Amino acid sequence: MDIRQLQYFVEAARLNSFSKAAKSLYITQPTVSKMIRQIEEELGADLFYREGKSIKLTDAGEILLAKAQNIVESFHSLSSELDSLRSLKQGHIRIGLPPMVGANFFPSVIGRFHHKYPDVSIRLYEDGAKKVENDVETGVLDIGVVVLPVSEDRFHIFSFAEERLELLVPFGHRLAGRSSVPLVELKDEEFVLFREDFALHDRVIAECVKSGFQPMVVYESAQWDLIAQMVAAGLGIALLPQTICRDMDRSRISVITMTEPAIPWQLGMIWRRDRYLSFAAREWIAFAQGLLKER
Repeated sequence: MDIRQLQYFVEAARLNSFSKAAKSLYITQPTVSKMIRQIEEELGADLFYREGKSIKLTDAGEILLAKAQNIVESFHSLSSELDSLRSLKQGHIRIGLPPMVGANFFPSVIGRFHHKYPDVSIRLYEDGAKKVENDVETGVLDIGVVVLPVSEDRFHIFSFAEERLELLVPFGHRLAGRSSVPLVELKDEEFVLFREDFALHDRVIAECVKSGFQPMVVYESAQWDLIAQMVAAGLGIALLPQTICRDMDRSRISVITMTEPAIPWQLGMIWRRDRYLSFAAREWIAFAQGLLKER
């Protein structure tokens, strides 16, 4: 017994006529009769009996109708909801963003997506890039923005920003007048870093170790603006991406180019290779890729 047979049965019961049901369904009467007969053979019971020129439900037919109506209505509802998803009239997307990324890259993208698809809800989760990567891998998030590289075996990756880290020192610092500084000259400085769940925490320490020293970390924070304020207050130095450094108060902070090495900072949008993505999530990816390529 399939949904089409139940649809024909319900329509025949509603109209008390095979011919009227056939007309309503835009099919032939023999097709309706054949479908009803197949159900009766499968159930081993008659569903209708003749009364003059119309048909009436038997006891078995009454029982089946009560169940069939619910099944047919549920199927119609399912079809409608799936159509809504396919046309993006509804949907939910869970996106992870590191705090320093969201404000600089995504408000415009989210705003324009919402304008085009007002009934698709976007839930944003702000965490460090390492936490975002883990949550995408475990399925807590659909899509995440992370600091690259990540595993290409596990994730689809769309890279949309490639910059370098720059040095922040307070006004009046011994390096404040320099145009560039090699990393090794920072070996005696006190560092203000992002917390350990941020990819930049490990990146800065790894680069310092490669240059021959272990950085002295005096403060850690999850907020780039707080890190900048700590630098301005003379509590230490920091290494932050160019995008963020553009907005620094240059009367209190000096921003200096890092050399030997130049430390790269590459951002990418990731989603799992082996996990189903909703229609809404797939459209978000395509939509965001289009806009971010224009930057």
